[in-house]
Amino acid sequence: MTDIQLSRPVPRTRATVMGFAMKALRGLPRPIQRAVLGGASSGDLPPVADFVRMLEIAGDMPNSGPTHAELIARYPALAAVEVTGPAIEGVPARLYRLPGQDATAALVWVHGGAFVWGDLEMAESHWTGLMLAARGIPVLALDYRKALHGVTYPAGSDDVLAGWSWAVNHPETLGVPAARMHLGGASAGGSLAAGVAKRLRDGEGRQPASVVLAYPAVHPELTGWDEAGLAAIRAERDAVYFSPGWIHDLSVHYAGAAGLADPYAFPGVGDLAGTPPTLIVNCESDTLRRSGELYAEQLRAAGAETSVHLLPGAAHGTLNEPFTEAGVRTVDLISEWLAPK
Repeated sequence: MTDIQLSRPVPRTRATVMGFAMKALRGLPRPIQRAVLGGASSGDLPPVADFVRMLEIAGDMPNSGPTHAELIARYPALAAVEVTGPAIEGVPARLYRLPGQDATAALVWVHGGAFVWGDLEMAESHWTGLMLAARGIPVLALDYRKALHGVTYPAGSDDVLAGWSWAVNHPETLGVPAARMHLGGASAGGSLAAGVAKRLRDGEGRQPASVVLAYPAVHPELTGWDEAGLAAIRAERDAVYFSPGWIHDLSVHYAGAAGLADPYAFPGVGDLAGTPPTLIVNCESDTLRRSGELYAEQLRAAGAETSVHLLPGAAHGTLNEPFTEAGVRTVDLISEWLAPK
């Protein structure tokens, strides 16, 4: 009887099944991934614990975005951009530059992914780098350790700090002096960039010329919403829905309960005096918009130069949507910010 009981298979949870399914899907060609996923990137998210379990098995989310060839076909000017992989110890990175062109500013850029997914291949990283470089702005795109398999803050922050430090110590590689280098990111990558900017302000290295944040999540809690406002975004067909409870659980997963008060893990916490000039691009149909709006208020109260833009009707993750007006508008706002004043 004991042997029979021990031989019974252990039931798999939905998260485990989804993890193996996503792992198998990632091995298929991009168009097939896209067809299978369809609108799976919108709507309610699984509980954080299930989402993490799924990603730990899958390795990452399938990439349903456009391929490099598809990006070139839509934006032929991107073909002129040279893409290389600089050797930064422990930090995967890509450098985007137009060969032979002088630049007046460069951007060290960090993709998002809720601290637990994403890579240098996703449009938020690759397309952003290509687009800005094609406009004469070199981009060093950084990857970082995700909060999976027991990895927690400050691992990702340390990786971004290491990538930034490498950039300012190799100005000839980016083609601009360190004084003209900016630091930025999208979503969770924006939180990492803003957190590293605070670490630099507090003595861990050279500060960036400015901080560039696209639809950032920089607070451990999502506040300022009423039920009607949340319900309206939840009902949006193409919007991913980040509930206040989900953001709280993600913050605890990322930094631990004690880390919710850490001003470097969540840059919206604590003193912001001395923050470099900051650009914030928010999306209207995005619950995380409240974090970006509150951060702008905090920065202005601290005396920091702050420019805030709202993309009407846009859902979270515009830079992951290269063929949309909102995606191009986000790139436009960043390039305009980085242009010589």
